[in-house]
Amino acid sequence: MVAGIIFIAWANYSIKKDSAPFVSNNIADVPESNTGLLLGTGKLLNNGTPNAYFYNRIKAAADLYKSGKIQYIIVSGDNSTKDYNEPEDMQLALMQQGVHHDKIILDHAGFRTLDSVVRAKDIFGQTKLVIISQKFHNERAVFLARKNGMDAFGYNAEDVNKYAGLKTNLREYLAKAKAYWDLLFGVEPKFGGEKIVIP
Repeated sequence: MVAGIIFIAWANYSIKKDSAPFVSNNIADVPESNTGLLLGTGKLLNNGTPNAYFYNRIKAAADLYKSGKIQYIIVSGDNSTKDYNEPEDMQLALMQQGVHHDKIILDHAGFRTLDSVVRAKDIFGQTKLVIISQKFHNERAVFLARKNGMDAFGYNAEDVNKYAGLKTNLREYLAKAKAYWDLLFGVEPKFGGEKIVIP
C-alpha cells in the first residue's frame, strides 16, 4: 500500500519535471512543426452538455494551424463503437474552425494516450510534432513521446474550471502513474496497421 502511494507520487513528480521545458500555454513558445497531434475526448459529457475540454482543444489546434506553426493535424481518438467517433467529431469541429479537410488526418485507434503518441511515429511517420491537449494531459503525452524518441512539444489548450475538472484531475494523477508503469514494462499500442504518409 505504502509502496504504491510512493510509486504514484514519484511517477507524477517525474513526469511533471521531465516534461516541464516542453509544454507551454503561449503559442509563441511553440516550435514550428509539420504536424500537430490532437488528443481526443468526447464532445459531450455524460449528461449531454458540451465538453469544454473538447472545444478548448479544437480552438487550440485551429489557432496553431492558422498561425502557421503546424501544417497538418492528426486527430487521434476512440472509435470503439458505431455511435462514438472522436476523430470524426474532431475533424468536423476543426473544419468549422477553418481548417481545410485535406490537412486533417484521422487516427481511429487512439484508444489511449500511449496509442496516439506511438502511432503518430510508427504509423504516420512523425518524429517531430506538437501535441495539443490540456496541460495535465500534455505533460503525460509529451513525456511518453520523448521517451519513445520523438521531438515533441505540448501546446496547452485552455483548462476548465478547477472544480468542474476535479474528477478529471484526480483520474489524471493515476493515469500518470499508469504511463510510467507502461514505460517501465515496455507496453505497446493496442493496434498497429499500414503506414500512412503525411506530406
